[in-house]
Amino acid sequence: MATPRHHLPLLLLLATLAAVALAPFPGAAALGGANGGDGPLLGGWAPISDVGDKHIQELGGWALGQAKHQRLAADGLRFRRVVRGEEQVVSGMRYRLYVDAADPAGRTVPYVAVVYEQVWTRTRQLASFTPAPGAH
Repeated sequence: MATPRHHLPLLLLLATLAAVALAPFPGAAALGGANGGDGPLLGGWAPISDVGDKHIQELGGWALGQAKHQRLAADGLRFRRVVRGEEQVVSGMRYRLYVDAADPAGRTVPYVAVVYEQVWTRTRQLASFTPAPGAH
């Protein structure tokens, strides 16, 4: 008995879904997450390889500005530089930045800023800005 013509799209859809379901899925190592993978651990914190990158430095300055606006940091602080940091892949990127600021007397005051950024929606949020627990 032949299949009615109106059932062909449904059969094609079912065949496609079955092929996708049976296709091999890359393991965690292929995604860089386990057993010697080279990439970042998805969802885990990884060191930022180039904290001198213009974008990373701009994020650090932006974080200090937001912290002053939200009264999490004194108005007299000036941004110096990001000295190190980590990044985490989420639905966007989360950055933990170790920021050196200068107080009004010119002394270095270290802070830790956590910034969430989603470039494609132009979202940027300061999650926290706290004094660093000791030297970097």
